[in-house]
Amino acid sequence: MSSTPQHKQNRPHHANGGKRGTVHPVRLAPLGGLGEIGKNMLAIEYGEQIIIVDAGLMFPDEEMLGVDLVIPDVSYLADKLDRIGGIFITHGHEDHVGALPYVLPQLGFPPLYATKLTLGLITVKLREHRMLDRATLIEVSPDDTIPVGPMRVGFLRVNHSIPDAVAVVIRTPAGTILCTGDYKFDYTPVDERRADLGAFAELGAEGVLLLCGDSTRAESPGYTPSERVIEETFDALFARAPGRILLATFASLISRVQMTIDAAAKHNRKVALVGRSMVNNAQMAIELGYLKVPSGMLVAIEDANRIPASELVIICTGSQGEPTSALTKIANADHRFVQIQPKDTVILSSTPIVGNEKAVYRNIDNLIRQGADVYYQGRAQVHVSGHGSREELKLMLALTKPKYVMPMHGEYRMLAQHKQIAMSMGVPAENVVIAQDGDILEVSAERGFAIVDHMPYGNVYVDGLGVGDVGQIVLRDRQVLSRDGILVVVMTLDSETGEPLGVDIISRGFVYEREAEPLMDAARARVDNTFRVLSQHRRSADWGFLKNKIRDTMSEFVYEKLKRRPMILPVVVEV
Repeated sequence: MSSTPQHKQNRPHHANGGKRGTVHPVRLAPLGGLGEIGKNMLAIEYGEQIIIVDAGLMFPDEEMLGVDLVIPDVSYLADKLDRIGGIFITHGHEDHVGALPYVLPQLGFPPLYATKLTLGLITVKLREHRMLDRATLIEVSPDDTIPVGPMRVGFLRVNHSIPDAVAVVIRTPAGTILCTGDYKFDYTPVDERRADLGAFAELGAEGVLLLCGDSTRAESPGYTPSERVIEETFDALFARAPGRILLATFASLISRVQMTIDAAAKHNRKVALVGRSMVNNAQMAIELGYLKVPSGMLVAIEDANRIPASELVIICTGSQGEPTSALTKIANADHRFVQIQPKDTVILSSTPIVGNEKAVYRNIDNLIRQGADVYYQGRAQVHVSGHGSREELKLMLALTKPKYVMPMHGEYRMLAQHKQIAMSMGVPAENVVIAQDGDILEVSAERGFAIVDHMPYGNVYVDGLGVGDVGQIVLRDRQVLSRDGILVVVMTLDSETGEPLGVDIISRGFVYEREAEPLMDAARARVDNTFRVLSQHRRSADWGFLKNKIRDTMSEFVYEKLKRRPMILPVVVEV
């Protein structure tokens, strides 16, 4: 990992992509993060050069059965690999860096630029996937400018719920593009590094052609509270907790981990970390100086039972109800080292991501059943968002004075609200474009800002070790199986005469065969009768025809009897 931005490029730059002095429009291809929460990724092209901002993942919703993660579809870039000058990362959360282990190989491992802590989190991630030695990682700071062909890329410090977050500024011959990343304006951040309001104002005075802005909390009025607000809640909960305190948060939420450690120190408690990603990220943050832990405070979870319950805090993963996370195992009484005790206090320092609510509340129920006192958002202010509310979005617009605006990072209603905010700040309606993943846009001062094309685009699903091998057809089959089950119909034929010798039906998730023998007998008879009639007119066995006939006959019978539509899997066997 390079610690300075000098070794910036490992591939050739192109000129402006045309005649000397030619000014092209800037081309933008959103590969994720529009019309959804997560999976943030944006490709920006000028001439023959491409840069990418972020490469995040999204957690699956309830309809994506068996899917572990959702990542952007980067097939648009497959024939443009030699034009990619680098990937620039705004901050270290999963929805902005989580797809890197999956897309970096597809993109030919272009150089990756990020601030110190963000680069540390990426390093941990790539090491886990055994591809760190193939990646080119370059540390940057808000003072750096990276030339990428005719473009110059800079950074502006913002506040978020993780330290070292930046906005990315792309200066092109056609104008300046500002990608805010996730941000809010926190005047009392935990790390005491405030957003650089002056630099944003200077950029606005210089001129911003296009603002690509975070829309996650565009529906929320006012201002997002400072991260410091949680300190009061933590102090009160720690003061009255009679036994152990278990606090669950994101492994990358270093600011929240620091606040927990500070509260533990104030109340004379030791701290144990649980969860591989939590341990790895905390160790990295300690080494880089972003996490300050008093000497002797950390204890190994294996030794935690030796600490009096009233003197221990356990920080763990699982605030989103992830099935394999530490908190989920604890809630299910399945963790190797941590079992709930009657006087435990559990704090979920997060808000459930859309789609995770049931898993989160299931864990809460299970923890309460075991005797824990559980605090979560709604019962106490144990979490604040890292995203700016409406007034902060207005402040960003007022400081930067963009000519055009593209709302990003949010579901469609959030993007629409961001457009209304921009219009209220004087941006003409035609200058604010609500795009969707897969749209291709062009912007220039002369030609304006518009959607000019659309690329073939779809989600890429990660299921176990498989990336992209689960598609819409497979998901549709899983949904059918989950709703109505499956019937396997085995037809045995005489290999010489082609006559049916018997029918066997296997049911899974449809009906329990032993309790539905009359129905199964009737189904076998229906299929058998159909084929005996059919065999009087056909001598040769057309396997495709036979299978379709089995499927049609069985589907008709089941719908007639039960009004269900299970998956029918026909099997023809010759003997």
